[in-house]
Amino acid sequence: MKNQARDLKNAADNFNPEHKEGPVARTIEEYTAKLPSDLFLWAALGSMAISATLKIMKKDDEALFVGQWPAPFLLLGLYNKIVKVKGHEGEKTSGSRSGSY
Repeated sequence: MKNQARDLKNAADNFNPEHKEGPVARTIEEYTAKLPSDLFLWAALGSMAISATLKIMKKDDEALFVGQWPAPFLLLGLYNKIVKVKGHEGEKTSGSRSGSY
């Protein structure tokens, strides 16, 4: 049992020793880095306003559904900011620090 766990750990450690991103993550980072960071903040605030409006209109199920959107928007904004600051794979690219964040 211990040998299997050790073998599994060694296989996991050696699977991606350089910690490189896959092609899907790299493509997503290329596109999301082009979006302004405040877009995600406005999307979160907008969904909160829509949720409150739906709640006032007594559409509780819809309000709850839309009210769950701000957290994912803010997490996507955080991811976007990290990609812009750190660049792809932690490397500084020519466009990673230009413009406003």
